[in-house]
Amino acid sequence: MTDEPTEGDRGAASVWAAAGILAVLIVATAVVWVVAATTTRHRAESAADLAALAAAALAPHGERSACGRARWVVEQMRVELRSCHLKGWDALVEVTAEPSGLFATFGPAAARARAGPVERPADTRRTVVPTR
Repeated sequence: MTDEPTEGDRGAASVWAAAGILAVLIVATAVVWVVAATTTRHRAESAADLAALAAAALAPHGERSACGRARWVVEQMRVELRSCHLKGWDALVEVTAEPSGLFATFGPAAARARAGPVERPADTRRTVVPTR
């Protein structure tokens, strides 16, 4: 065996190694971006859900109290309340969440939620079953 490379193989391993490392870095960067965007979206959705539930709990006290509670929940979760209002007993909330750090260039994630009491159909009657 000789230690001398043949004419066509000089530096080929270095080029392939560099290409492989570059491919791994590109895939890793894409995965980090997707995870950051997904995390921001989930944060916005969770904040909207919790804010709507909090507002619906105070709906009997009026929109000002209900939306005040929704605003407090949203502030605790570090997102922005875009709108809050009551439609009957239902609370409708819209929030936006900004990605952190370098991912802020992606723009905010928006989410909407609605919460309120469950209505029974009009034809449903309660039946009492006697016990012995």
